[in-house]
Amino acid sequence: MSKYSDITPEIYNLADKIKKNCVIDPELYTKYEVKRGLRDISGKGVLAGLTEICEVHSYTIVDNEYVPCEGKLYYRGIDVEEIINGFIKDDRFGFEEVTYLLLFGELPSRKQLDEFIKQLEFYRQLPPSFVRDIIMKAPSKDMMNTLARSVLTLYSYDEQADNISIENVLRQGLQLIALFPLLSVYGYKAYRHYHFGKSLVIHPPKAGLSTAENLLYMLRSNKKYSKLEAKILDIALVLHAEHGGGNNSTFTTHVVSSSGTDTYSAIAASLGSLKGPRHGGANIKVMQMFDDMKAKVKDWTNEEEVAKYLSDLLNKKAFDKSGLIYGMGHAVYSISDPRANVFKQYVKSLSEEKGMQEEYALYEMVERLAPEIIAKERKIYKGVSANVDFYSGFVYRMLGLPVELYTPIFAVARISGWMAHRLEELNNGGKIIRPAYKSVSKHRPYVDLKDREEKIEQ
Repeated sequence: MSKYSDITPEIYNLADKIKKNCVIDPELYTKYEVKRGLRDISGKGVLAGLTEICEVHSYTIVDNEYVPCEGKLYYRGIDVEEIINGFIKDDRFGFEEVTYLLLFGELPSRKQLDEFIKQLEFYRQLPPSFVRDIIMKAPSKDMMNTLARSVLTLYSYDEQADNISIENVLRQGLQLIALFPLLSVYGYKAYRHYHFGKSLVIHPPKAGLSTAENLLYMLRSNKKYSKLEAKILDIALVLHAEHGGGNNSTFTTHVVSSSGTDTYSAIAASLGSLKGPRHGGANIKVMQMFDDMKAKVKDWTNEEEVAKYLSDLLNKKAFDKSGLIYGMGHAVYSISDPRANVFKQYVKSLSEEKGMQEEYALYEMVERLAPEIIAKERKIYKGVSANVDFYSGFVYRMLGLPVELYTPIFAVARISGWMAHRLEELNNGGKIIRPAYKSVSKHRPYVDLKDREEKIEQ
């Protein structure tokens, strides 16, 4: 290891001080009524802002009581399931339409949609030599870091980078929405070339193709894809485009935007949030968990064997011993995640096209058994159901997408929501977001250096 990545004995010793001195008594959170994660014990979030962009609906109020209900997701007041049914019925792609809806607050006419798509195509071109000078230099092993670095570097190419007028931020947002597929795919191509010696083939995007089609077109060496593949990837982008102002990365967008900083810094911060395994990286954990399950469970059709493995997961005896069944449960939804319900309708068709019906049956079984086992072995305060990550990783695998691109594809979709929220934050001229943290440290006097004694561990 180099000096840049080696953890020396001195670092370990200093880290021990942090582990010892930076511990807060968990009971203090209850004493001062601090809602950790900005959520109460039932999972209801602390109200931190208002938005017209998206509604995540998971309960109804009956006699002043919160009653869990089937999950619903609304983009600008319209049920996302109705949106998807609408463009599927017309046999067209929907991500661009949804992006328009999120940004501008209304569904586009045919003419408006065509003009908007042309606008995105106009911006779907990187600055001269950007691929050679930026993406190809020191490629990271993590595509989210590559994506963030590319976004921050685009600041240097923008003569109006710090202009936060609505007009300029909209222009920047459209450029980033158009460029995210290129930055993600090209970053991956550079990574596999320099780290694994694979052939380096860069395909420019093709005019007339949707975002989903261009992702597959640029990624695959032969540029080929089936209609079903492109349709399901498009649905994935629609379902991931937005999820309310409170999700971690979008809340990050609001927090950072409220400081008045530039678009590139705000979106890079959101990317850093999305990278985390508790947020956008969750579908990778689902895939790894299922790989381990398929290796350990001899008969995938045996409910007792599968249930035993799920119980071992909860009791920290299997996979990463975290005590979690990845893909089950959500911070807001309890009875159902509407995104998972929509996904499931199309996953079966894709599994049949790809000859992966056995894997699909295993997913269905786990989705059915896991809530029962969790309820039996855990004290839970609301229902548990499959979330969108449960099926999205499986879909990406069936599409032949590399694991390294799972979270960047999430970002390709969510950049639409981030920019809608950034524009909403700036347009409403809110205050800088600055919540309170209560100090629970005891006051003590300063001790002169000459009077301090080093406590040496014996």
